[in-house]
Amino acid sequence: MRFRNSSVRTKVTALLLSLAALWAFAAWVTLREGLNLVWVAVYDSGVAQPSETLLVELQRERRLTVVAMGNPSADRGNLRAQRARTDAAGAEFRRLAKGNNVQFAADAVLKRRIDEMIHQLDGLPKNRSLVDGGQSDRAKAYDSYTTVVDSVYRTYDALATLDDKDVARDTRTLIDLSRARELLSEEDALLAGALSAGRLTVPERARFTEIVGVQRFHKSEAVLALPDSDRAIFERLERGQTFTRLRALEENVMQSTRPGGLPPILAEQWRAVTEPALAELQTAILEAGDRLVDRTAPVAVGVIARLLLAGVLGLVAVVASIILSVTTARALVRQLEKLREAALELANERLPGVVARLAQGEKVDVRAEAPPLDFGPDVIGQVGAAFNTVQETAIRTAVEEAQLRQSIRDILLSLARRTQSLVHRQLTLLDVMERRESDPAELKDLFRIDHLATRMRRNAENLIVLSGASPARAWRRSVPMVDVVRGALAEVEDYTRVTVLPMGQTALNGRAVGDVIHLLAELIENAVSFSPPYTMVQVGGQVVASGYALEIEDRGLGMSPDDLETANQRIADPPEFNLSSTARLGLYVVSRLAERHGIRVSLKASPYGGTTAVVLLPRELVMENGDEQPEQETRPRLDRRERGAREIALVGAPDADPLPVQEVVPVPRAAETPRPAPIAAEPAAGPEPPAAFTPSGLPFRVPQASLAPALAEEPAGGAEPQDEEDRSPEDIRKIMGSFQSGTRRGRSEAAKLLGEGEDNR
Repeated sequence: MRFRNSSVRTKVTALLLSLAALWAFAAWVTLREGLNLVWVAVYDSGVAQPSETLLVELQRERRLTVVAMGNPSADRGNLRAQRARTDAAGAEFRRLAKGNNVQFAADAVLKRRIDEMIHQLDGLPKNRSLVDGGQSDRAKAYDSYTTVVDSVYRTYDALATLDDKDVARDTRTLIDLSRARELLSEEDALLAGALSAGRLTVPERARFTEIVGVQRFHKSEAVLALPDSDRAIFERLERGQTFTRLRALEENVMQSTRPGGLPPILAEQWRAVTEPALAELQTAILEAGDRLVDRTAPVAVGVIARLLLAGVLGLVAVVASIILSVTTARALVRQLEKLREAALELANERLPGVVARLAQGEKVDVRAEAPPLDFGPDVIGQVGAAFNTVQETAIRTAVEEAQLRQSIRDILLSLARRTQSLVHRQLTLLDVMERRESDPAELKDLFRIDHLATRMRRNAENLIVLSGASPARAWRRSVPMVDVVRGALAEVEDYTRVTVLPMGQTALNGRAVGDVIHLLAELIENAVSFSPPYTMVQVGGQVVASGYALEIEDRGLGMSPDDLETANQRIADPPEFNLSSTARLGLYVVSRLAERHGIRVSLKASPYGGTTAVVLLPRELVMENGDEQPEQETRPRLDRRERGAREIALVGAPDADPLPVQEVVPVPRAAETPRPAPIAAEPAAGPEPPAAFTPSGLPFRVPQASLAPALAEEPAGGAEPQDEEDRSPEDIRKIMGSFQSGTRRGRSEAAKLLGEGEDNR
């Protein structure tokens, strides 16, 4: 009962501990040791035993082969019989090593070693044919068999994978002893071949000496690593008569054989010593292996005992874990489902509702919107209490965030209104100064300041758009589309680089004029900023099925497809403005202005390599020629500043220099792009200035010399000159065209005079 009433933490901890203990015990004892014991038995029966037989047969065939090659006239019956025994042993090894049991138990390393060994065995027939055909010498034949034997020992290295460290160490020691026996066999075959041939060559003598040294080293090191009982047996074997005579013969061969001469021993004498030595060493190794198996019996018994113990305890642990998990999970699931439903309700319903109400300006009570939830006194209840705190904090944060955003918007709107008021006053003052100024240089600077002030007004309106309010500029009547585009050009710095194509007899509804001018100004400014200064930006428009389409095309570097997709997505679905979204504010302003009137704006790649912005005005904002009012009624009454800026945008010729009204201010951007050359309309012709120049080559200014003839005449009937406020846009265009034409001709004449002066020098 006490465990039944324990806390959830205790129950979950007990469940996790029982499962972890079950996993550790079953995985480590049952799977690892049990399977390893099974695999060792499979390796022994399928790989070790058949390969041991094959190894002895290969060593015998190697000796007979080099002996036969040393004396070609000798009978080869023994060699043929030995080859048959070797092939039989190789076939038995292939059958067992490629069996399902070995292939299932072997890892990737052992499989690769077995395949390499079989590949070496497959090469024996070719080596034999080379020997029989006289195409191989004793050294090559000797090396070919040694290579096959080495592949057998590489397979042995992959078998010593027992978990018991002592058993694995003793297994590797026996493999080293077997390698020492192989070296003795190599030594026997090498010298037997030399004795059969009647001479021991210099390379063979050096190799014999090397093999003897390596064989003695391997054997001594392996014997030292054996257990005490096995070490004593091998030490007695080393002190025995057979190995004593063997060492004496080895020393005699290494010391007394002349280079290229016959060893100072007989073949039968050498064979009488090596065969017993090999047999005794093989017997000692096999007996040591049997003793190793006997020592592994307790290990196997322990593994089996642990398997039985793991089965019983594992079954008990599994049953207990199931019962505990069922009883605990029911209570946990009910409480967690309740907590999940509350979290989903907060995330999907209450919190979005609170944010929406805050966006509409409603007052929200945090405690009423975040009622506390009761989940009990246990751990889940504590989590529920923490969730109550989280939801209250979330709603309070949303309220504070909404208040902060509203405060920021109010600050932006206040700053924009104040700036807009100052800009309007500045424009009014500039208008008065322009009216009373007659000096062209001063007028040029005043026009430049006037234009900068107009751009400042647009920037102030950007703040108003960011704050969510509407700019103060508005028109009650429709405005011709060409005038809307001209008004947008008046708010762009490099307006002289823009070519305005024919717009048709179409007018824009007055309620959208201010926002459309602002929208077009942002897009046109982007076009001229991100295009080379020697290129033009074209603005054209035409009536389409769903309204009126305006296209703004530049010839700059363009945008990547990903950037175009991102920009179009930002325009089509403008995100909520926040203080971190300061990148590409122009696109944000465009998206807000377009959303206000249902205008669709899209960016696409231009065939000239730049970008084309398409502005589609809906049909309800567009009035065609048959629907619009007469020009004198529909055209808005623009102040002198806007009319002058609109006409300046049309002054000049495509091959003429732009009016020096402003300086180009570089706009920071990611990749600096060149900027195109300006555009303008055909200027009005004026009279040639008189050929009077200053010493520096500049022409003297003559009043009214650059004006059109019609403007230079006095009004008929002695009437007062027409007031600048009543001048039509056509009159202003002619005045400014004449001014530019005269300036251009004056510069041209000055350049000619300077050139002639240089020639006279």
